[in-house]
Amino acid sequence: MLIRHAEKSDIPKLLDLLRQVHSLHAEIRPDIFVSDKTKFTAEQLSAMLDDEKNNIYVAVSDAGEVVGHVFYTFRDQAKPDNMHQFRSAFIDDLCVDKNARRAHIGNALFEFVKEKAKQKNCYEIVLAVWEGNDDAKAFYDKMGMKPKETLMEYILD
Repeated sequence: MLIRHAEKSDIPKLLDLLRQVHSLHAEIRPDIFVSDKTKFTAEQLSAMLDDEKNNIYVAVSDAGEVVGHVFYTFRDQAKPDNMHQFRSAFIDDLCVDKNARRAHIGNALFEFVKEKAKQKNCYEIVLAVWEGNDDAKAFYDKMGMKPKETLMEYILD
């Protein structure tokens, strides 16, 4: 398996992977996520791939098929007087194709981000997982991640 920067020719597969994630989110939270959509359009992905600030990488199988992706950015901590200054790697999206899971592709993508974060002198890797996405939580637990803070909600009728 190879992990490489995503290319415009990967957009159809990126959209497929984004659909897989989005449909899970729409199943978990139909009150928030609109079914049959994706986080980004083909046009948005194309623009993102043109912008070197965006880190979009794909995992490619030995057969040459894209089997996963990771979108991540680097963020510098705001500089309030009561906190230390540090940099984070923020994983916006990590997905392994539903037909390629359990082959350690997610592990490889996560380890890839860890190495990139170390190269950029990051203090941490952070991400958000929706409540109800138990498989993702279990995966990130296995990767050694721990809850940092909890975002609570109260839905108004």
